[in-house]
Formats: sequence, C-alpha cells, structure tokens
Amino acid sequence: MSGIKLVCDTNIILYLLGGDQTLADLLHEKQVFISVITELELLSFKGISRTEKDIIADFVKHCFVVDLNQAIKDLSVNLRTAYSLKLPDAIIASTAAYLNIPLITADSSFRKVKEIDLVLYKPL
Repeated sequence: MSGIKLVCDTNIILYLLGGDQTLADLLHEKQVFISVITELELLSFKGISRTEKDIIADFVKHCFVVDLNQAIKDLSVNLRTAYSLKLPDAIIASTAAYLNIPLITADSSFRKVKEIDLVLYKPL
C-alpha cells in the first residue's frame, strides 16, 4: 500500500488495540487519521474499564482527529442518502473523502461507496 496517510475505521482501531500484529505492521510509520465519530465510538463502549479508556485515550493522542465541518456534514448527507449508510459510517466515509485519504476498514459495506479509496482489511 502506497502513501503514508490512512483514515482508520473504528473496527481497525479495535483490532489494533486487541493485538493484531498484521495491522500494527501495516500502520507502522503511517499518519493515522480518525473521525471524531471514531473517537466517540471508542470511548463510549458500554462496560469499558478505566484502564481500557486510558489506553484508547493514549492511542487517540497519537492520531489526527478530524472534527466535523460543513463540508464533511454535506458529504455525510449525500453518502448516507446515496448508499443507505448508518450515520456514523457516512461520517467516517465522508471524512476520508474530504481528506482524499484512503479509508481502512474491515466493514465490507463501504465497498459500495465510490467516493472513497478503500482498503478492505480481513482480520485473521
């Protein structure tokens, strides 16, 4: 995979923090971008422990967190309407489209989104 920048979907971060060495190698020396939605999803899992929350917060500090702006909002509305995406997925895809950076995810539902460069990850 060429390029040094990737937008990571929430599931990718979960696999990475769960110890997926293949992902760790893939993301090594990459600039990792995440949507503010991914940050919120990671930190708001039901039953998350204080230790897990601290690990996630530390990881997020090393990412470029992209907040919502009007362009991402507009893209989200368009992508959600065009592809029947869940709102969080539409925002994450819109973030990648807005930044013109590939999105890495394990969620195959993003395949239909033509506006993004997709890296579909298949965990072992």
